[in-house]
Amino acid sequence: MAWTAISTRNETLPIVRGGWLDALRFIVAGLIILHHFQGAGPIALAEGLHPVFERGGFLLTNFFLIDSGYVLMRVYGASVAAGRMSAGDFFLKRYLRVLPAHLIMGLGLVALIVGGGALGFSPRAPEWFRWDQLWAQLSLTQAYGVPGGYGWNAPSWSISALIGCYLAFPWLLKGIVRLGPWSVLALGVGGYLLVNQLTWSLFGYPVYQMPMGYGFIRALPLFFLGVALAWFAQKVWISPKLAGWAGIGAALLLAFVQYFDKHALVSLACISVIILAAGATPTPRPSKWVEKAAQVSFSMFITNEVVRIAWFGVANVAIARLALPVGVQWALWVAGVVAAFAFAFLFHFMIDNPIQNRIRGWLKGRSRRPAAAAQPVASLEG
Repeated sequence: MAWTAISTRNETLPIVRGGWLDALRFIVAGLIILHHFQGAGPIALAEGLHPVFERGGFLLTNFFLIDSGYVLMRVYGASVAAGRMSAGDFFLKRYLRVLPAHLIMGLGLVALIVGGGALGFSPRAPEWFRWDQLWAQLSLTQAYGVPGGYGWNAPSWSISALIGCYLAFPWLLKGIVRLGPWSVLALGVGGYLLVNQLTWSLFGYPVYQMPMGYGFIRALPLFFLGVALAWFAQKVWISPKLAGWAGIGAALLLAFVQYFDKHALVSLACISVIILAAGATPTPRPSKWVEKAAQVSFSMFITNEVVRIAWFGVANVAIARLALPVGVQWALWVAGVVAAFAFAFLFHFMIDNPIQNRIRGWLKGRSRRPAAAAQPVASLEG
């Protein structure tokens, strides 16, 4: 039988911890930290080195949203589709995964601003810490047109948008469960292009530049694209050699086009190929170190802005009062980036992971209760 690099044979690799997808998650989380910190040095990296350090933020967010759809589909899609996990249980599991860390960091930032004010230190940009913006952010409603939510721990808008994606996931799955892999892939790509055209026509923005107050509109097409990629990956076998070369080629092309300009649609295609290739490339020896690093990626995302505000709130005062030379300022900048990584690891292992272990235990106990077991499990088929 002739060898083919792509076929519908049922030989799709299961995703494993400690593999290429985990490595990508950690790398992207690290780049998000660099993106948020790039403007805090003596010279912004976007000005001193290359504009990609500023405009690359939208690429990293795109990756984050697509990868979320891809991974959740690969991990939970079969259980939700078969009715072994209800839509409510899926949402509760995901909501409780993000809420505690978000609230801890949001309230921690409030304590930092209030405490600093009591000691006579005011934020350099007080417009980013308006009290009327706080409640929409803490409640994670800022991505749905609810007034407020700007400033404070600003990156949390994407967590807010993902909560809507979690609610939509079972219905997206219900819509594609009877379709073939190529049809779903075309639907994911076509759906994104359609929404992109609509946002241009109605709001004057491409979908990836929608204001964070309408972040759900930005997130859902990307999340669904990730779901479509995962559905395709589960149904279509891709040669590991082809997947490896495609991933490398897409990464090189992404770096090449970004050197000149954002090239949003080309970059989006490259990101999609990289994720698809990472899921199709075998991991003969999964790495525990890579697995642990990937597990910290959420903490890296949710904590880095708070660390940046705290670190440079102190560093900028020291620079101004002591007239520190540029070399020392750069050393403080590097130390701040290192502090963001270190704090994220400490936060994960000392706070977030213990909380999540207790939540997982509670969810398991909840699912074993006789009353819960007696309830019919809703199927996406019916």
